Amino acid sequence: MTVMDHSAHHTAAAHDHTAHQGRADHGGHRMGQVTWGAAAKATLHCLTGCAIGEILGMVIGTALMWGNVQTMVLAITLAFVFGYSFTLFAVLRAGLDLKTAIKVALAADTVSIAVMELVDNGIIALTPGAMDAHLSDGLFWSALLGGFAVAFVITTPVNKWMIGRGKGHAVVHAYH
Repeated sequence: MTVMDHSAHHTAAAHDHTAHQGRADHGGHRMGQVTWGAAAKATLHCLTGCAIGEILGMVIGTALMWGNVQTMVLAITLAFVFGYSFTLFAVLRAGLDLKTAIKVALAADTVSIAVMELVDNGIIALTPGAMDAHLSDGLFWSALLGGFAVAFVITTPVNKWMIGRGKGHAVVHAYH
């Protein structure tokens, strides 16, 4: 094979590989062809777990009269715990063993939860007075819910991109 033939062969092989990547099916989602609806559904799934954990953490931290930092750490920790648990229970029901189910949940949700928590807590921290607001204050709830709304809008394209590459929630779809 001449150098020119080898180069042409290599280019054709790369082209075929690229074409295959665009058609690969990962758990019902064709790579590169993920709908916004699928991404929004994955984000909403994640948001639900995050919201439950974060609100519970805020309530517990406030009830125990903890400071802002301790309460935020608890809220973020519980957001990850609840976010992971939704996926964990779903894949355990699908028949995975615990070790594999934990790996799937970590692969599916880590980036999504991290982006969501970063955005949501950033908004709460940057909203004047929100960190010192009490659970009975409208400012607390509007900052929290507003943070979740913005986090949803920012995290949905992240999930769309990840699912389109066979990562994130695409990992879970193989077990549904």
